[in-house]
Amino acid sequence: MSLAHQVLAVNDDLPIKTSKPVHSGKVRSVYWLDAADSQRLIASKGYPLAPDTPLAIMVISDRISAFDCIWRGQDGLQGVPGKGASLNAIANHWFQAFKEEGLANSHIVDIPHPFVWIVQQARPVKIEAICRQYITGSMWRAYAKGEREFCGITLPEGLEKDQKLPELLITPSTKGILKGISGVPEADDVNITRQNITDNASAFNFQSPSDIDLYEKLLKEGFDVISQQLNKADQIFVDTKFEFGYVKNQAGVDELIYMDEVGTPDSSRIWHGPSYRDGKIKEQSKEAFRQFLLGHFEDPDILLNKERMPERLALAENNPLPLNAMMAVSDTYLDIAEKITGLRPRVPADPKAEIVDVLNGYGLIK
Repeated sequence: MSLAHQVLAVNDDLPIKTSKPVHSGKVRSVYWLDAADSQRLIASKGYPLAPDTPLAIMVISDRISAFDCIWRGQDGLQGVPGKGASLNAIANHWFQAFKEEGLANSHIVDIPHPFVWIVQQARPVKIEAICRQYITGSMWRAYAKGEREFCGITLPEGLEKDQKLPELLITPSTKGILKGISGVPEADDVNITRQNITDNASAFNFQSPSDIDLYEKLLKEGFDVISQQLNKADQIFVDTKFEFGYVKNQAGVDELIYMDEVGTPDSSRIWHGPSYRDGKIKEQSKEAFRQFLLGHFEDPDILLNKERMPERLALAENNPLPLNAMMAVSDTYLDIAEKITGLRPRVPADPKAEIVDVLNGYGLIK
């Protein structure tokens, strides 16, 4: 099999039995099962769910996005070999660790294949919660320009680039465009304060104001779980994004859970510990790919300036990247997955055929 054949770039065209149009995001596609198939799987597999819980098949891809564009490589390489399997393995490892620590469950019900999760339907909290332990990236750029307040938190003077912050910061932003909330612009990814959240708990989909404290507890303790495990591998957990939602448990009670993904090279920054102690930053996440892109093109402003989005999209479409750059990303993802989980993810020779074969055994292929 060719290298290109090992990549699952298109993941919204699988012959999975579904009751709704397939929802395809930057990386994952979601196939909602009809009520009969959901109930059949819950009963036959013994999933610990209420019998009427809606289920979906979530299929990850090997696509790589950065600066809101999808990038591809030369020789027809439409993604990064091993990326999807690595992301799923890492996220599942952390979700399982959270559960074992007694923090909260996740939306994952079953993992029939390295590219596939069976998930339960959740009502998402409309917040992307960013936790930051170090000042870097966009926060550093704003700080260097003189900004000191971030999401209602005032940072002290005298901080230096990439240094550890005095405490873990929660800097939330909106997930989706929220309308009619005082003080919150109607745009995606708008930074918000804790006061914004407490004043408008129901608008952000919290079931009760007390759940805001629980959400912050799950953020901080979840971050600590990941950070402590990564420290054992001499890796530094810099920042990450958490997402939450509600499901009904077997008793029919609403329960706040972790969802989407967490602690992955896509949603986090991870630094190589020995390099950091030597005063250098060695990225163990997608940030390394972003830095490559900024250095690869003559005019990096195209990638950073939102007003130049048409140029940026054309840049991604018309400029296949060198194979060694794509394989460097592959190595980063596979290596960090092995450090975290103890196992190097397998890169399937023909992922689409494997997925169809596995899900056929679940009675989910048309």
